[in-house]
Amino acid sequence: MADRSLRGMRLGTQSLQSEEGVEFSPRKKAVYRTADGMTFDVVFSADAEVPEQWESPKSGQEGILLAADGTPVELHAVETKIARTHWDMLLERRTRVELEELLQERLNFLRSRRGQQKIGA
Repeated sequence: MADRSLRGMRLGTQSLQSEEGVEFSPRKKAVYRTADGMTFDVVFSADAEVPEQWESPKSGQEGILLAADGTPVELHAVETKIARTHWDMLLERRTRVELEELLQERLNFLRSRRGQQKIGA
């Protein structure tokens, strides 16, 4: 039985695939600098939009994108959309007077039904 075992190969620890004939997708490298002066590289796809800030994998601090000459890229202020509540959206469709009328109609309807329901029905 010993003569049938595979010799000279550690199964599962080494890949039998090679990179021969494999064409990698185009990539670009972006350099970031943290507030304490540490720089780090991040590789992106060539057609990807590079973010202006990235978290350092070692320190966890926010890094700012550096231009090719080593100067920080200006950060563009992004307008944050103010969250609308259900009440705000309701006021876009109806006036306050209309809402008061609808409320009064529903209350009258519910009050008139209150006496008509039978127990156990």
